[in-house]
Amino acid sequence: MEFSTQTTASLHQIKTAALAVGVFADGILSPSADTLDRASNGALRDVLKTEFKAKANTHLVLRNLPGVSATRIILVGLGKQDRYNAAAHIAGELTFANYCVKASVPEAVSTLASIECGNSTLRARTRATAMVTGRATYQYNATLSKVDHEPAPKLKKISVWINRTQATEAQIGLREGQAIANGMNLTRLLGDLPPNICTPTYLGNTAKKLAKEFKTLKAEVLGTKEIEALKMGSFLSVARGSYEPPAFIVLRYTPTGAKPAAKNRKAPIVLVGKGITFDAGGISIKPAAHMDEMKYDMCGAASVLGTLRAVAELELGREVIGLIPSCENLPSGRANKPGDVVTSMSGKTIEILNTDAEGRLVLCDALTYAERFKPAAVIDIATLTGACVVALGHINTGLFSTNDALAESLLQAGRETQDTAWRMPLDEAYQEQLRSNFADMANIGGPPAGSITAACFLSRFTRAYPWAHLDIAGTAWRSGNDKGASGRPVPLLVQYLLSQAS
Repeated sequence: MEFSTQTTASLHQIKTAALAVGVFADGILSPSADTLDRASNGALRDVLKTEFKAKANTHLVLRNLPGVSATRIILVGLGKQDRYNAAAHIAGELTFANYCVKASVPEAVSTLASIECGNSTLRARTRATAMVTGRATYQYNATLSKVDHEPAPKLKKISVWINRTQATEAQIGLREGQAIANGMNLTRLLGDLPPNICTPTYLGNTAKKLAKEFKTLKAEVLGTKEIEALKMGSFLSVARGSYEPPAFIVLRYTPTGAKPAAKNRKAPIVLVGKGITFDAGGISIKPAAHMDEMKYDMCGAASVLGTLRAVAELELGREVIGLIPSCENLPSGRANKPGDVVTSMSGKTIEILNTDAEGRLVLCDALTYAERFKPAAVIDIATLTGACVVALGHINTGLFSTNDALAESLLQAGRETQDTAWRMPLDEAYQEQLRSNFADMANIGGPPAGSITAACFLSRFTRAYPWAHLDIAGTAWRSGNDKGASGRPVPLLVQYLLSQAS
């Protein structure tokens, strides 16, 4: 996909297969729509009076408009003007991108980013243009026969129409948005792949392929013997129940020209992704209904790989390290049993009361491993608890943190990209629910506040650095007829890293 800026002063003279202009539900035309209306002797206002209500997420196609060179004018409904914000802009761009894909147009021009919207910058708006276009053109066909393949989208080029003086800012936003889109689509593909293909080994090979594609990335994949040597007893206890071997993936991004020993070197930021490539629950087996969706239990790992891909494409000026503990959680004669006690890499012992609370068992050892990098911050990303879905639904990612500054930076990144999170409590009083008579802690705290006690468990392994936990159980994928990975929270993570590198 190619993104560019279009700075032609005469909007009505632009020759393109599809030209998007925004209109508001209260009959108000955006500046670009007003320009075309005047060029066509009031044709747009006539349509608004009779045919198009301009509600959000709607569009109307006008062809062969007099006085306008574009083949099609796409009127994009933006809702009421007084409610127009960054989310409405993203919805408008997605409406236009989806139309372009369905109409099989090869190139198009959008004017939507030129519309002022709250305190959103042009850079943020053009970033959103590229992001949602990538979302619209994503197509899963990895396991479909050639007969059932949908034709590949013909859309190859999107231009953003803006003032010539704004071109540099717009181009920065487009570049960022394209990198985020590429990272999201890698995350989506890994999530959508079936679990017999996307195994821990497959995730490790994906990291190695990224390292070959980008010279700033270095991948290391540790197998069972190396994991045993690290004494990751908690992680290995989960992996033991499966025939598939575990993998501990370390993917390290180092900016070009950076010297690890330099005195002014900033400490790295570490991302830790839960990589359970299939979660049957182990001995505490899940209900059969919807268990197929447990292939998405590695979306935390997928988001780390997608984020590192975007970071490498953007040539970020800050060191970032991705850690992925990956295995399957299956019932077998060698699997964890309720009542087992295991020893984590930190030396702390854990009583396993429910084998389906396995994500925290693999993450805790990765969080201990992260200490060796003396990180500026550690963020773990995991489809950790159904309780978070009950609390927040599918809109906000659950954010837990022991560090207010880190939490606010992540919340702000989510607001800027509309990949939103909501901060949840992490009071010390919740820790009491993890008390065990037979180990240093239990791996569950009972039904009350399930997402909070899961975060409390992880927090016990993060005393050495600023830490945040993103529970993406409600936001990593969609169910039903639109079942598929969402690519979240790659936009949030990349925006956070951009802010830390600036």
